[in-house]
Amino acid sequence: MKAETISQNAAATAPGLLADLRELTRARLNLMVVLTTAIGFAVAVEGVFPIALFLHTVIGTALVAAGSSALNQVLEKDTDAAMRRTANRPIPSERMSVDSALAIGVGLSVGGLLQLALAVNILTAFLGAITLASYLFIYTPMKRVSSLATVIGAVPGAIPPVMGWAALRGTLSLEAFALFAILFLWQLPHFLAIAWVYRADYERGGLPMLPVVDPEGNATARQMILYCAALLPVSLMPNVLGMNGLPYFVCAVILGAIYLAYCFFFARSRNNRSAIRLMLASVIYLPALLTAMMLDRLIG
Repeated sequence: MKAETISQNAAATAPGLLADLRELTRARLNLMVVLTTAIGFAVAVEGVFPIALFLHTVIGTALVAAGSSALNQVLEKDTDAAMRRTANRPIPSERMSVDSALAIGVGLSVGGLLQLALAVNILTAFLGAITLASYLFIYTPMKRVSSLATVIGAVPGAIPPVMGWAALRGTLSLEAFALFAILFLWQLPHFLAIAWVYRADYERGGLPMLPVVDPEGNATARQMILYCAALLPVSLMPNVLGMNGLPYFVCAVILGAIYLAYCFFFARSRNNRSAIRLMLASVIYLPALLTAMMLDRLIG
């Protein structure tokens, strides 16, 4: 009777199917992918806003991102099982089979790429395929062998705004590469802050993230500052390229200085509290910067 009650309680507290699907596809995290894709599209618009093309672009990109997240969890099921923060994911907790997750991941990825290829353009679909392949077959296995995986992983994370630009313009340009560079550099202090907070968990999972191999935090803090310092002038490239005006310039300088200040705060204390503050600052920085970029173009 007691065992039956425990089993019923466990079933009652286990996440439902929809919650598992959200976790498998990392829906909350992929909202940032959708946002950056949408901003890349919006800043490329000249004239009438093509709503249908916009919807096909963001939905197709969201499907690819969701599929890649599911496939990543298939590939990392053993690592996820060893880490406390990921042990309750659908696959390691055995609420979902590997075959089911694989089918969902493949279906979403293929569906998203087909939508981009047929309803948007081949270039955008190609960029989506590069994002998917580099995330799954370069970044994911590299996490097990080198702390440089963080840098490699920033590449697929920086492609979505380029996809948004390419969806409308049908070509790549310096403006698209400026968006890529901003996203690439922004991610690195952000990911390093997360890795510092969860460094013990990453060590349990056998992932040699930089904070794991650098327990004192000297190299971690140094890289945070260097990447964030590089981000500040790179974030002004839209002004150099004529994409934005003075309002964006002012916002980019202020936001970049605040982000850099939090990197210095972490370097001084090197504790979880300062890492969490840096992480929160990074989460505020990117939407604020991209919103300033878009609004400046609308009112400019």
